[in-house]
Amino acid sequence: MRLQVKGKNVDVSDSLKDYAAQKLGKLDKHLNDAARLELELQVEKNPSISENQVAEATVWTKGPILRARESSTDMKASIDQLVDKLERQARRYRDKRRRGPGRNAHPHVEGTPVIPDEDSPLIVKTKQFPVKPMSPEEAVLQLELVGHDFFVFQNAETLEVNVVYRRRDGNYGLIEPQTS
Repeated sequence: MRLQVKGKNVDVSDSLKDYAAQKLGKLDKHLNDAARLELELQVEKNPSISENQVAEATVWTKGPILRARESSTDMKASIDQLVDKLERQARRYRDKRRRGPGRNAHPHVEGTPVIPDEDSPLIVKTKQFPVKPMSPEEAVLQLELVGHDFFVFQNAETLEVNVVYRRRDGNYGLIEPQTS
């Protein structure tokens, strides 16, 4: 696996590169088909962010692209948390690949509840709400009012369901679905 380490607002020393390479080497046992791994280490300059040591990684495999982002008050701790998250993703990917297409992950008898893996994310809440037609600008205002990171709405112009979201840089993004 080719490892590329970048730094933003931080000097990436050889010892930090070696530490990251050693920790990320754990992924090799899960991802023997990983072609490239890009690690970006950065220090957030915002004084209101206490966990300002950020590690962000992207792993290109023959299958999906794995991504993770972790932050803490210590860069090595951020790297450790990042590797743990990537290992869980890689394990899930490897297990799905081993099962093959069309096979059930959890074979069960009808009526027997399926118990998810401990690493599997769970849907813990379901919400239903009316989707009102509005402009993306009005949706951003609604987003600010509800105080969430995203807002689902019906675009008044296209009548499609869209999502506005708050980006890390403080700006907003708009997601418009494409039907094929």
